[in-house]
Amino acid sequence: MAASRSHRPARPFVFDASRLIWRLWRGRLPTGIDRVCLAYLEHFAEQSCAFLQWRDHRVVLGAKDSDRLFALLRASAGMVDKRRLVMLLAHAIPRAMLARRSCKSAIYLNVGHTGLHIDSLPSWLKEHGLRPVYLIHDLIPITHPEYCREGELAKHTVRMRNALRSASGIIVNSADTGNALARFGLEQGLPPVPQLVAHLGIETPGSGNAGSPHPRPYFLSIGTIEARKNHMLLLDAWDHLRRELGADTPDLVLVGQRGWMAESTFARLDGARPEHGKVIELQRCTDDDLDTWITHARALLMPSRVEGYGLPVLEAMLRGTPAIASDLAIYQEIGGNVPLLLDPDDAAAWAHAARDYLTDSPDRERQKTALETFVTPGWAEHMQLVERWLGALPA
Repeated sequence: MAASRSHRPARPFVFDASRLIWRLWRGRLPTGIDRVCLAYLEHFAEQSCAFLQWRDHRVVLGAKDSDRLFALLRASAGMVDKRRLVMLLAHAIPRAMLARRSCKSAIYLNVGHTGLHIDSLPSWLKEHGLRPVYLIHDLIPITHPEYCREGELAKHTVRMRNALRSASGIIVNSADTGNALARFGLEQGLPPVPQLVAHLGIETPGSGNAGSPHPRPYFLSIGTIEARKNHMLLLDAWDHLRRELGADTPDLVLVGQRGWMAESTFARLDGARPEHGKVIELQRCTDDDLDTWITHARALLMPSRVEGYGLPVLEAMLRGTPAIASDLAIYQEIGGNVPLLLDPDDAAAWAHAARDYLTDSPDRERQKTALETFVTPGWAEHMQLVERWLGALPA
């Protein structure tokens, strides 16, 4: 027994921090996946050594260097001190390469799909005796390749194959994602892997009780402006509203950076500026500001054609803000019968709903009442579930 204890790693987890480093280096605000990575870092940092990968290079940092890196990433708030990061890694990586420490039997946590498209990653993990656990966010490039960049179908297929072939266990953010992954595994002829469904946590609201950030009534949509988010439907719906309401048309606020495969949407946004029912883009928005925008919106609008999870809907519901979303299985799973779910192709229906929610209509009041007792998933509960499950995985 004593011999077996001596072979246990001092830190039972190896946390892949590569995605967080790349995203912060590029100055990109955290996406939904980035926020999940940060939540896992916050919970597992003190139990983990940092794993870094670039191309075919991989290294596990020592405990002290890991702590320094994790502290820098946790304090970054979306912007990293590049000079400090470079100096830290310039010393930490050579030390780690010289040390060649053993992490045998440690659980490798990869919660951002990082490097899974590289076939040598699973073999490296096996060679070093790590037990890979991946958090899978979605299979959208496989199930809906028409909304993704060219080549992403083949790349994501390799990611999911590598995950299923190498994992000691897989965490999925929803039963919907788990079902898609199971179907993919069957189609690929891959054996099943221990799987945990764990709904993602929602961060505690900040200062959203401040006054409204906008002088007029407005509706809010959150997410990168890309094809699958279906912003064009909202622009069409607002054309309907302007014809019906004229000067009383509410404004539409879009929070998110411009992405890809949405050139026609960009052209509409850059085109004529309507006199009423203005469309306002907020490409950069702090967490506190976003909290305030959500709190004071008449409703959150999410007309996505496909989603992996849909954090903004839960973020709105946590703040007591009604949500109008596409009729997708994931929104039914996480929101139950509370959000108003509509056809993502019916712009007139979305316009009608926005006109209805501009007032304290019966359906808006139904949502407001239901939200008083609706329980959103929290990170503490998520992590407790994950830790119990990780502890039960076979060595």
